[in-house]
Amino acid sequence: MKQFFFITIIALFTFACNSTKGGIVEPTPEPEPTGVQFTDHDKLMDVLEVAKTSNKLVFVDFYTTWCLPCKLMDEDVFTDEEFATYMNDNFINFKVNAEKGNGANLALLYQVAAYPTLLFLDEEGNVLVQKVGAAYQTELRQMGDEAKSLAVTN
Repeated sequence: MKQFFFITIIALFTFACNSTKGGIVEPTPEPEPTGVQFTDHDKLMDVLEVAKTSNKLVFVDFYTTWCLPCKLMDEDVFTDEEFATYMNDNFINFKVNAEKGNGANLALLYQVAAYPTLLFLDEEGNVLVQKVGAAYQTELRQMGDEAKSLAVTN
């Protein structure tokens, strides 16, 4: 009986300690970001410069931290993969907290009075299409298409 117990313990240690990687654990790769990718720039001029060099228009989402429709858009609209692909392929996406830092100045410049306010801008910062209030994927895509067609005609 002791011999059986001893063999079982040796077998457990052998299988538990056996590793083909020599004990080195490879880091897990970061998952690819999903959803609409908002630029990390905090100045509109920088965003417009990126838009010019990328030959894209700018989508701006003015939000506040207390705005429930803003939060719903973050959860339901901007996370949709098909919609995100459309937005990421066609626009430089810029999220602006209208009550913090430079966001308050931008909100004043664009006369933002309610949240969310959604703007599509040309590379000069001119408003092509604007919506006050939340919008879902279909409406936002239509707005984006309208902005793209307006930019072509200008």
